[in-house]
Amino acid sequence: MAAAPKPETLAAFEAAKGFMPVREGLALYAAAVEAGGLGLPLLEVGTYCGRSTILLADAAREAGTTAITVDHHRGSEEQQPGWDYHDPETVDPEVGRMDTLPTFRRTLHQAGLEDHVIAVVGRSPQVAKVWGSPLGLVFIDGGHTDEHAGGDYEGWAPHVAEGGLLVIHDVFPDPADEWTGQAPYRVYLRALASGAFTEVSVTDSLRVLRRTGRGV
Repeated sequence: MAAAPKPETLAAFEAAKGFMPVREGLALYAAAVEAGGLGLPLLEVGTYCGRSTILLADAAREAGTTAITVDHHRGSEEQQPGWDYHDPETVDPEVGRMDTLPTFRRTLHQAGLEDHVIAVVGRSPQVAKVWGSPLGLVFIDGGHTDEHAGGDYEGWAPHVAEGGLLVIHDVFPDPADEWTGQAPYRVYLRALASGAFTEVSVTDSLRVLRRTGRGV
């Protein structure tokens, strides 16, 4: 039976601002708990306001490791003004740009998980270039263009340890979903074609892969 978060953790997840459905969140949590058994950090690309971070942080706490989340906190393409996923509450009125960092910090504080998360504020490719240690799990949930999703894969997949998990969100095979999930889908296909990763599970748009070979 897959590991499940405590009721209070699930309640905090559901109350947090964000887009991940509960079914996918439960699958992410189960993957994070399994990966936590390696004793290595669990890393997320794409923090937004911390909804999925809650699950990774709780799994990291249970495993005695740390969750790391990477985001510039200025919002991805589909979250900008004029797009369907834009939330005016995330705009900093003083600078006129999105800033999800304050909301993220409140989310973690309210969930009681601040001590189990390292928040890295920066652009994923830049952070990945200076990263130098193996990871038990990498969760790709950042920008949904080929440039950003592909860059996240190229930057972070090499750091997934042997037996570790690569989790990809918003994988939509239907070409009609070009603006929401085709780039993650292409990353998913690329990971499988690499021979380095083997599929573990599919839950709606969430794919869990395990490193079973070398390379990316």
